[in-house]
Amino acid sequence: MLKQSDFVRNSDTNRVEVLSEALPYIQHFTGRTIVVKYGGAAMKDSTLKDKVVRDIVLLACVGMRPVVVHGGGPEINIWLEKLGIEPQFKDGLRVTDAATMEVVEMVLVGKVNKEIVSLINQAGGKAVGLCGKDANLIQARPDGREGIGFVGEVSGVKTQILESLVNGGYIPVVSSVAADEHGQSYNINADTVAGEIAAGLGAEKLILMTDTAGILEDYHKPESLIAKLDIQEARELVESGVVSGGMIPKVNCCVRSLAQGVKGAHIIDGRIPHALLQEIFTDAGIGSMIVASEFSTANLRLK
Repeated sequence: MLKQSDFVRNSDTNRVEVLSEALPYIQHFTGRTIVVKYGGAAMKDSTLKDKVVRDIVLLACVGMRPVVVHGGGPEINIWLEKLGIEPQFKDGLRVTDAATMEVVEMVLVGKVNKEIVSLINQAGGKAVGLCGKDANLIQARPDGREGIGFVGEVSGVKTQILESLVNGGYIPVVSSVAADEHGQSYNINADTVAGEIAAGLGAEKLILMTDTAGILEDYHKPESLIAKLDIQEARELVESGVVSGGMIPKVNCCVRSLAQGVKGAHIIDGRIPHALLQEIFTDAGIGSMIVASEFSTANLRLK
């Protein structure tokens, strides 16, 4: 007959096994920079939000150097509607006229960023909020497509402020608003900002949190998840149409960061509690991992 004490003992054993499995990863990644693009359901669901924040603080506590980059599309829509401005999109991009840009900057820099900073600090971390304008962290330029307003691209990254912060034990939290050389503000895709920051810092990992399982061979079938692939395979999936829609810019962002020296790029399902820890600290990992070449895949899983 099983007693309650047996269940408690089994639970404790499972926890010990998990910690034991995490040890080589903690040893390997101590002192390494991990750039996390935080978004999707993990930003909207309060329970998931709490778990992500705790995961980020844990990474810092075991010696890693997390940098968080975020967007905030749903929150922007809420405030546009409050102000009587109808959200508009073209080719999947938010049309950002002058009035919308003001709201984007207000929401991302003044509200969403500070909420994330506060949550990390409450969980025991030391977070500092930034946007691309601070210390000229991100230099922007117009996207160039017609009819989308102040949507920008990254023209340059100056990571000195981030390096100073992480060297001091702080967790930078970066919103995806930046300015050009004339001071004009631009709304930039947060995935793109995360990828360029990861490249600029020579990060060990770039992790994009999404609302999908990862890269799927058939987007109707979660079980068709592609767990590991290299740059060439990722490009072929885009060209063949297997990767489509909103996944294209995410995969392209990963490929670009890897080409600039990032060791591994991951697209993970932020709807799963503690997805970050599952990716970084377990043998199986989670989501899709893209590496520069097939040869480097083994090194990232420590097998």
